[in-house]
Amino acid sequence: MASTNWPAVIEADLPHGWVVTTSGRVSGVHESGDVFKEAPFSDTERLLMDNTLTEATRATKVRFNIYIGDLTADTAAGADAIFPGTPEAERSVLLAVSPNARAVEVRSGHEVADRVSDRVCQLGVTAALSSFRQGQLIDGLVSAVKVMAAAIGRPA
Repeated sequence: MASTNWPAVIEADLPHGWVVTTSGRVSGVHESGDVFKEAPFSDTERLLMDNTLTEATRATKVRFNIYIGDLTADTAAGADAIFPGTPEAERSVLLAVSPNARAVEVRSGHEVADRVSDRVCQLGVTAALSSFRQGQLIDGLVSAVKVMAAAIGRPA
């Protein structure tokens, strides 16, 4: 009979600002002014995301923004609160991901609402979900942005 050591991490033993989430993942905060010991994404992932956002924005003339973090219990309201503060909100798309809530919210600005329809937003979310289910956050976001940019197309 196999024995287990569950939980593998004792929350009381974690440093200040760290917790075990409901999914079992260990999550910690970065104190302002401290240097990151480990970045949440690799240089390759950050470069891939940056290049994808730049290419999509140039091709469509729609600004693409990404938010990864807690959107509160009401993820729709959380995305609504964040969206106005994003760069060029009136002519942009926000892909907001709340990993712990397993939620994806998409918002578009009023200047691009005719090009970034509900159908386009749904295509982006659908493209992301497969990678998200495999734990590949950046791959999912890259897929979502590419699919949305292709569906939006070039401005008339």
